[in-house]
Amino acid sequence: MPGAHGVGPPPTLLESIVPLLHSDFGTPLLAVAETVTLPAQVALSGLLVAGACVALARRGRIEAAAAWVTAWLLATLIEVLCKGLLARPALHRHGLHVTAFDSSWPSGHTVRAAIVTAALATAWPRLRLPLALWVAAVAVLLEAAGFHTPSDVLGGLLLAALLVAGAPAAERSGVLRRGAAAARAARTRTRATPGPR
Repeated sequence: MPGAHGVGPPPTLLESIVPLLHSDFGTPLLAVAETVTLPAQVALSGLLVAGACVALARRGRIEAAAAWVTAWLLATLIEVLCKGLLARPALHRHGLHVTAFDSSWPSGHTVRAAIVTAALATAWPRLRLPLALWVAAVAVLLEAAGFHTPSDVLGGLLLAALLVAGAPAAERSGVLRRGAAAARAARTRTRATPGPR
């Protein structure tokens, strides 16, 4: 982690949501890392996945669109739960406790970058190579800039592998279509059932 610096606390919720809020561009490595990883930030990645899903839905691939939205939501939920429930042993740098890494597993940027890559590649297959290069750069820069430990990035990649493999499987299985049909049927039954008089 050559770019690691400081021993500050983890980012606040607001810093996690607002792109580049309080970002440090102190070195060229940090500036490149902040810029390259920006699309994997929560709000921007959500917009990119939503754009891919709109394109897929317009082509009649409703199940694919639902699968990628579900993958992004699950990734975010699992990341928040893991970071809230799991704590690693304290990491130290120059004898000081680096509190920012106490609850940093898995790397949400890594998971979201992979889901953005897969969703955009599903919508626009000709972008597969540049997207693959981008997600690889994100994984390397998150570690090199000191934003995440290697185990955080690896955890993010493993979670991403499960979700990215699961989205096309869910599309092919029709489970999302059946779930939506069941929900519509339940709403119809609720509306049709007369209330107490």
